[in-house]
Amino acid sequence: MRKITALLLILSVLLCAGCRTAEPKEITPTTKNDVCTIGLSFDSFVIERWTRDRDVFVSTANELGAEVNVQSAGGDVSMQISQIKYFIDLGVDAIVIITADAYALTDVVKEAKGKGIPVICYDRLVMNSGADLYISFDNVAVGKQMANAICDNVPDGGTIVEIMGPESDYNVAQVMNGFDAVCEEHEMNISLKYNCDSWKPELAYDFVNEHFDEIASVDAIMCGNDALAGEAIHALAERGYAGKIFVTGQDGDLEACQRIVEGTQLVTVYKPVEKLARLAAECAVKLAAGETLGKTDSFFDGSKDIPYIAIEPSAVTRENIDTVIIDSGFHLREEVYMNEG
Repeated sequence: MRKITALLLILSVLLCAGCRTAEPKEITPTTKNDVCTIGLSFDSFVIERWTRDRDVFVSTANELGAEVNVQSAGGDVSMQISQIKYFIDLGVDAIVIITADAYALTDVVKEAKGKGIPVICYDRLVMNSGADLYISFDNVAVGKQMANAICDNVPDGGTIVEIMGPESDYNVAQVMNGFDAVCEEHEMNISLKYNCDSWKPELAYDFVNEHFDEIASVDAIMCGNDALAGEAIHALAERGYAGKIFVTGQDGDLEACQRIVEGTQLVTVYKPVEKLARLAAECAVKLAAGETLGKTDSFFDGSKDIPYIAIEPSAVTRENIDTVIIDSGFHLREEVYMNEG
Protein backbone atom coordinates (compact mmCIF):
# COMPACT_ATOMS: atom_id res chain seq x y z
CA MET A 1 0.00 0.00 0.00
CA ARG A 2 1.53 3.26 -1.03
CA LYS A 3 1.55 5.79 1.79
CA ILE A 4 0.49 9.40 1.51
CA THR A 5 3.23 11.58 2.95
CA ALA A 6 1.98 15.11 2.43
CA LEU A 7 -1.77 15.00 2.36
CA LEU A 8 -4.34 12.85 4.06
CA LEU A 9 -7.03 11.99 1.56
CA ILE A 10 -10.43 12.68 3.00
CA LEU A 11 -13.87 11.98 1.75
CA SER A 12 -14.54 14.76 -0.76
CA VAL A 13 -18.24 14.31 -1.10
CA LEU A 14 -21.03 14.56 1.45
CA LEU A 15 -23.51 11.83 0.72
CA CYS A 16 -26.80 13.10 -0.58
CA ALA A 17 -29.39 12.55 2.16
CA GLY A 18 -32.18 12.02 -0.32
CA CYS A 19 -30.36 9.45 -2.47
CA ARG A 20 -32.41 6.28 -2.61
CA THR A 21 -30.46 3.08 -3.18
CA ALA A 22 -31.28 -0.59 -3.04
CA GLU A 23 -30.51 -2.49 0.17
CA PRO A 24 -26.76 -3.14 0.17
CA LYS A 25 -25.62 -6.73 -0.15
CA GLU A 26 -23.12 -8.20 2.28
CA ILE A 27 -19.69 -6.84 1.47
CA THR A 28 -16.38 -8.19 2.76
CA PRO A 29 -14.13 -5.29 3.75
CA THR A 30 -10.59 -5.20 2.41
CA THR A 31 -8.14 -7.22 4.49
CA LYS A 32 -5.32 -4.71 4.06
CA ASN A 33 -4.22 -2.98 7.22
CA ASP A 34 -3.71 0.46 5.71
CA VAL A 35 -6.53 2.65 4.42
CA CYS A 36 -7.20 2.14 0.73
CA THR A 37 -7.32 5.40 -1.23
CA ILE A 38 -9.18 5.82 -4.51
CA GLY A 39 -9.13 8.80 -6.85
CA LEU A 40 -12.50 9.35 -8.57
CA SER A 41 -12.29 11.69 -11.57
CA PHE A 42 -15.49 13.07 -13.12
CA ASP A 43 -15.70 14.84 -16.45
CA SER A 44 -18.34 17.11 -14.91
CA PHE A 45 -21.69 16.98 -13.15
CA VAL A 46 -23.66 18.52 -16.01
CA ILE A 47 -25.56 15.24 -16.41
CA GLU A 48 -28.10 14.69 -13.61
CA ARG A 49 -27.21 11.08 -12.88
CA TRP A 50 -23.55 11.71 -12.03
CA THR A 51 -24.31 12.91 -8.50
CA ARG A 52 -26.14 9.65 -7.85
CA ASP A 53 -23.23 7.62 -9.25
CA ARG A 54 -20.83 9.60 -7.07
CA ASP A 55 -22.79 9.16 -3.86
CA VAL A 56 -23.29 5.41 -4.25
CA PHE A 57 -19.67 4.84 -5.26
CA VAL A 58 -18.34 6.77 -2.26
CA SER A 59 -20.75 5.08 0.15
CA THR A 60 -19.81 1.62 -1.07
CA ALA A 61 -16.08 2.37 -0.96
CA ASN A 62 -16.47 3.60 2.62
CA GLU A 63 -18.24 0.38 3.58
CA LEU A 64 -15.21 -1.47 2.24
CA GLY A 65 -12.86 0.61 4.34
CA ALA A 66 -11.63 2.85 1.51
CA GLU A 67 -11.40 6.62 1.28
CA VAL A 68 -12.31 8.44 -1.94
CA ASN A 69 -10.97 11.71 -3.30
CA VAL A 70 -13.48 13.10 -5.82
CA GLN A 71 -12.46 15.60 -8.48
CA SER A 72 -14.58 17.18 -11.22
CA ALA A 73 -13.06 18.85 -14.27
CA GLY A 74 -16.13 20.85 -15.27
CA GLY A 75 -15.92 19.46 -18.80
CA ASP A 76 -12.34 20.70 -19.27
CA VAL A 77 -10.12 17.94 -20.69
CA SER A 78 -6.88 19.63 -19.66
CA MET A 79 -8.20 20.06 -16.13
CA GLN A 80 -9.15 16.40 -15.93
CA ILE A 81 -5.66 15.36 -17.04
CA SER A 82 -4.16 17.63 -14.35
CA GLN A 83 -6.43 16.16 -11.70
CA ILE A 84 -5.47 12.61 -12.66
CA LYS A 85 -1.79 13.59 -12.49
CA TYR A 86 -2.57 14.93 -9.01
CA PHE A 87 -3.88 11.50 -8.05
CA ILE A 88 -0.70 9.92 -9.45
CA ASP A 89 1.48 12.30 -7.45
CA LEU A 90 -0.48 11.49 -4.30
CA GLY A 91 0.13 7.81 -4.88
CA VAL A 92 -3.49 6.69 -4.61
CA ASP A 93 -4.13 2.96 -4.78
CA ALA A 94 -6.58 3.07 -7.69
CA ILE A 95 -8.05 5.64 -10.08
CA VAL A 96 -11.58 5.59 -11.49
CA ILE A 97 -12.26 7.86 -14.46
CA ILE A 98 -15.43 9.17 -16.10
CA THR A 99 -13.59 10.58 -19.07
CA ALA A 100 -14.23 13.87 -20.84
CA ASP A 101 -12.64 12.54 -24.04
CA ALA A 102 -12.18 8.99 -25.29
CA TYR A 103 -8.73 9.70 -26.71
CA ALA A 104 -7.23 12.68 -24.86
CA LEU A 105 -6.73 10.78 -21.59
CA THR A 106 -4.87 7.82 -23.10
CA ASP A 107 -1.38 8.99 -22.11
CA VAL A 108 -2.27 9.94 -18.53
CA VAL A 109 -3.93 6.54 -17.99
CA LYS A 110 -0.76 4.87 -19.25
CA GLU A 111 1.25 7.10 -16.92
CA ALA A 112 -0.81 5.94 -13.95
CA LYS A 113 -0.43 2.31 -14.92
CA GLY A 114 3.31 2.85 -15.33
CA LYS A 115 3.38 3.90 -11.67
CA GLY A 116 1.61 0.69 -10.72
CA ILE A 117 -1.78 2.33 -10.14
CA PRO A 118 -4.73 0.34 -11.54
CA VAL A 119 -7.23 2.36 -13.58
CA ILE A 120 -10.95 1.77 -14.14
CA CYS A 121 -12.84 3.41 -17.00
CA TYR A 122 -16.26 4.08 -15.50
CA ASP A 123 -19.19 4.26 -17.94
CA ARG A 124 -16.98 5.74 -20.70
CA LEU A 125 -13.96 4.11 -22.31
CA VAL A 126 -10.52 5.69 -22.61
CA MET A 127 -9.32 4.32 -25.93
CA ASN A 128 -5.95 2.61 -26.45
CA SER A 129 -5.11 2.96 -22.77
CA GLY A 130 -5.02 -0.66 -21.61
CA ALA A 131 -7.14 0.15 -18.57
CA ASP A 132 -7.56 -2.54 -15.94
CA LEU A 133 -11.35 -2.50 -16.31
CA TYR A 134 -14.04 -0.92 -18.44
CA ILE A 135 -17.37 -1.04 -16.60
CA SER A 136 -20.45 0.42 -18.23
CA PHE A 137 -23.90 -0.31 -19.55
CA ASP A 138 -24.52 -2.13 -22.81
CA ASN A 139 -24.54 1.01 -24.92
CA VAL A 140 -25.44 -0.77 -28.16
CA ALA A 141 -28.53 -2.09 -26.37
CA VAL A 142 -29.36 1.48 -25.27
CA GLY A 143 -29.44 2.58 -28.90
CA LYS A 144 -31.50 -0.41 -29.97
CA GLN A 145 -34.06 0.21 -27.24
CA MET A 146 -34.52 3.84 -28.26
CA ALA A 147 -34.89 2.84 -31.92
CA ASN A 148 -37.33 0.04 -31.12
CA ALA A 149 -39.53 2.47 -29.19
CA ILE A 150 -39.67 4.76 -32.22
CA CYS A 151 -40.21 1.94 -34.72
CA ASP A 152 -43.05 0.57 -32.61
CA ASN A 153 -44.85 3.90 -33.07
CA VAL A 154 -43.73 5.08 -36.52
CA PRO A 155 -44.43 3.17 -39.74
CA ASP A 156 -41.44 1.87 -41.69
CA GLY A 157 -39.89 4.56 -43.87
CA GLY A 158 -40.47 7.34 -41.34
CA THR A 159 -38.13 10.29 -40.78
CA ILE A 160 -35.91 10.79 -37.74
CA VAL A 161 -33.57 13.52 -36.49
CA GLU A 162 -30.55 12.51 -34.39
CA ILE A 163 -29.29 14.88 -31.68
CA MET A 164 -26.37 13.17 -30.00
CA GLY A 165 -23.60 13.83 -27.51
CA PRO A 166 -20.03 14.72 -28.49
CA GLU A 167 -18.06 12.52 -30.86
CA SER A 168 -15.26 12.49 -28.26
CA ASP A 169 -17.48 10.29 -26.04
CA TYR A 170 -17.04 6.72 -27.30
CA ASN A 171 -20.41 5.77 -25.81
CA VAL A 172 -22.05 7.95 -28.46
CA ALA A 173 -20.66 5.78 -31.26
CA GLN A 174 -21.82 2.62 -29.50
CA VAL A 175 -25.33 3.96 -28.93
CA MET A 176 -25.59 5.11 -32.53
CA ASN A 177 -24.44 1.72 -33.82
CA GLY A 178 -27.36 0.11 -32.05
CA PHE A 179 -29.83 2.84 -33.00
CA ASP A 180 -28.90 2.97 -36.68
CA ALA A 181 -28.94 -0.82 -37.05
CA VAL A 182 -32.58 -1.00 -35.99
CA CYS A 183 -33.53 2.03 -38.10
CA GLU A 184 -31.97 0.44 -41.17
CA GLU A 185 -34.06 -2.69 -40.65
CA HIS A 186 -37.19 -0.50 -40.74
CA GLU A 187 -35.91 1.68 -43.63
CA MET A 188 -36.10 4.82 -41.52
CA ASN A 189 -34.72 8.03 -43.01
CA ILE A 190 -32.29 10.14 -40.98
CA SER A 191 -32.81 13.72 -42.12
CA LEU A 192 -30.49 15.61 -39.76
CA LYS A 193 -27.63 14.69 -37.43
CA TYR A 194 -26.06 16.88 -34.77
CA ASN A 195 -23.48 16.37 -32.01
CA CYS A 196 -23.80 18.54 -28.90
CA ASP A 197 -20.38 19.58 -27.62
CA SER A 198 -19.71 18.52 -23.99
CA TRP A 199 -23.30 17.26 -23.74
CA LYS A 200 -24.51 20.86 -23.35
CA PRO A 201 -28.34 20.67 -23.28
CA GLU A 202 -28.84 24.21 -24.57
CA LEU A 203 -27.27 23.19 -27.87
CA ALA A 204 -30.18 20.82 -28.51
CA TYR A 205 -32.61 23.68 -27.91
CA ASP A 206 -30.72 25.91 -30.35
CA PHE A 207 -30.52 23.19 -32.98
CA VAL A 208 -34.26 22.50 -32.95
CA ASN A 209 -35.03 26.20 -33.23
CA GLU A 210 -32.56 26.75 -36.05
CA HIS A 211 -33.86 23.80 -38.08
CA PHE A 212 -37.49 23.89 -37.04
CA ASP A 213 -38.89 24.18 -40.57
CA GLU A 214 -37.44 20.76 -41.37
CA ILE A 215 -37.92 19.24 -37.92
CA ALA A 216 -41.62 20.15 -37.87
CA SER A 217 -42.30 17.46 -40.48
CA VAL A 218 -40.30 14.58 -38.98
CA ASP A 219 -41.74 11.67 -37.02
CA ALA A 220 -39.22 11.47 -34.19
CA ILE A 221 -36.16 13.02 -32.59
CA MET A 222 -33.55 10.69 -31.15
CA CYS A 223 -31.78 12.51 -28.32
CA GLY A 224 -28.59 11.09 -26.83
CA ASN A 225 -29.72 11.62 -23.24
CA ASP A 226 -32.60 13.02 -21.22
CA ALA A 227 -31.04 16.45 -20.77
CA LEU A 228 -30.83 16.91 -24.55
CA ALA A 229 -34.36 15.55 -24.88
CA GLY A 230 -35.62 18.08 -22.34
CA GLU A 231 -34.26 21.03 -24.30
CA ALA A 232 -35.47 19.64 -27.63
CA ILE A 233 -38.96 19.27 -26.14
CA HIS A 234 -38.70 22.77 -24.69
CA ALA A 235 -38.13 24.13 -28.21
CA LEU A 236 -40.99 22.03 -29.57
CA ALA A 237 -43.32 23.19 -26.78
CA GLU A 238 -42.71 26.84 -27.58
CA ARG A 239 -44.13 26.18 -31.05
CA GLY A 240 -46.98 23.95 -29.95
CA TYR A 241 -45.32 20.72 -31.13
CA ALA A 242 -44.58 19.00 -27.81
CA GLY A 243 -46.13 15.53 -27.89
CA LYS A 244 -46.64 15.68 -31.67
CA ILE A 245 -43.12 14.43 -32.45
CA PHE A 246 -41.76 11.38 -30.63
CA VAL A 247 -38.64 12.11 -28.57
CA THR A 248 -36.26 9.63 -26.96
CA GLY A 249 -33.61 9.94 -24.27
CA GLN A 250 -31.66 7.91 -21.75
CA ASP A 251 -30.64 7.99 -18.07
CA GLY A 252 -34.07 7.91 -16.40
CA ASP A 253 -33.81 11.54 -15.22
CA LEU A 254 -36.72 12.64 -13.04
CA GLU A 255 -37.87 15.32 -15.49
CA ALA A 256 -37.75 12.77 -18.32
CA CYS A 257 -39.99 10.43 -16.33
CA GLN A 258 -42.36 13.35 -15.72
CA ARG A 259 -42.41 14.09 -19.46
CA ILE A 260 -43.20 10.46 -20.23
CA VAL A 261 -46.20 10.60 -17.89
CA GLU A 262 -47.25 13.91 -19.46
CA GLY A 263 -46.89 12.48 -22.98
CA THR A 264 -44.15 14.74 -24.36
CA GLN A 265 -41.32 12.16 -24.26
CA LEU A 266 -41.76 8.68 -25.68
CA VAL A 267 -39.04 6.74 -23.86
CA THR A 268 -36.04 6.99 -21.59
CA VAL A 269 -33.56 4.16 -21.24
CA TYR A 270 -33.14 3.48 -17.54
CA LYS A 271 -29.70 2.44 -16.41
CA PRO A 272 -29.43 1.11 -12.83
CA VAL A 273 -26.62 3.43 -11.78
CA GLU A 274 -26.65 2.23 -8.17
CA LYS A 275 -25.73 -1.25 -9.37
CA LEU A 276 -23.01 0.12 -11.63
CA ALA A 277 -21.53 2.38 -8.96
CA ARG A 278 -21.53 -0.28 -6.25
CA LEU A 279 -19.89 -2.84 -8.49
CA ALA A 280 -17.31 -0.33 -9.71
CA ALA A 281 -16.40 0.58 -6.12
CA GLU A 282 -16.03 -3.09 -5.21
CA CYS A 283 -13.77 -3.64 -8.23
CA ALA A 284 -11.70 -0.55 -7.42
CA VAL A 285 -11.03 -1.77 -3.89
CA LYS A 286 -10.08 -5.23 -5.17
CA LEU A 287 -7.65 -3.81 -7.72
CA ALA A 288 -6.19 -1.43 -5.12
CA ALA A 289 -5.54 -4.42 -2.85
CA GLY A 290 -3.84 -6.33 -5.65
CA GLU A 291 -6.68 -8.81 -5.95
CA THR A 292 -8.10 -10.22 -9.17
CA LEU A 293 -11.55 -9.30 -10.43
CA GLY A 294 -12.59 -12.80 -11.28
CA LYS A 295 -14.31 -13.65 -14.52
CA THR A 296 -15.20 -10.73 -16.80
CA ASP A 297 -15.94 -10.23 -20.47
CA SER A 298 -13.40 -8.46 -22.69
CA PHE A 299 -13.59 -5.31 -24.79
CA PHE A 300 -11.17 -4.17 -27.48
CA ASP A 301 -10.05 -0.66 -26.54
CA GLY A 302 -8.44 0.07 -29.91
CA SER A 303 -5.13 -1.55 -29.09
CA LYS A 304 -5.85 -4.54 -26.84
CA ASP A 305 -8.59 -6.51 -25.13
CA ILE A 306 -9.27 -5.30 -21.58
CA PRO A 307 -11.58 -6.65 -18.85
CA TYR A 308 -15.17 -5.51 -19.40
CA ILE A 309 -18.35 -5.60 -17.33
CA ALA A 310 -21.61 -4.54 -18.99
CA ILE A 311 -24.94 -4.01 -17.21
CA GLU A 312 -28.18 -4.28 -19.15
CA PRO A 313 -30.42 -1.18 -19.47
CA SER A 314 -34.23 -1.08 -19.64
CA ALA A 315 -36.49 0.97 -21.92
CA VAL A 316 -39.04 2.94 -19.89
CA THR A 317 -42.34 4.04 -21.42
CA ARG A 318 -45.69 5.15 -20.05
CA GLU A 319 -46.71 1.48 -19.86
CA ASN A 320 -43.93 0.24 -17.56
CA ILE A 321 -42.75 3.35 -15.72
CA ASP A 322 -44.38 2.31 -12.45
CA THR A 323 -42.69 -1.09 -12.47
CA VAL A 324 -39.22 -0.07 -13.63
CA ILE A 325 -38.80 3.37 -12.07
CA ILE A 326 -41.10 3.62 -9.08
CA ASP A 327 -41.14 0.04 -7.78
CA SER A 328 -37.32 -0.04 -7.94
CA GLY A 329 -37.13 3.11 -5.81
CA PHE A 330 -35.25 5.07 -8.45
CA HIS A 331 -37.79 7.91 -8.21
CA LEU A 332 -40.78 8.41 -5.94
CA ARG A 333 -44.31 8.13 -7.32
CA GLU A 334 -45.26 11.61 -6.11
CA GLU A 335 -42.25 13.04 -7.93
CA VAL A 336 -42.91 11.25 -11.21
CA TYR A 337 -46.60 12.15 -11.27
CA MET A 338 -46.37 15.62 -9.73
CA ASN A 339 -47.31 17.40 -12.99
CA GLU A 340 -50.07 15.02 -14.05
CA GLY A 341 -53.29 16.89 -14.53
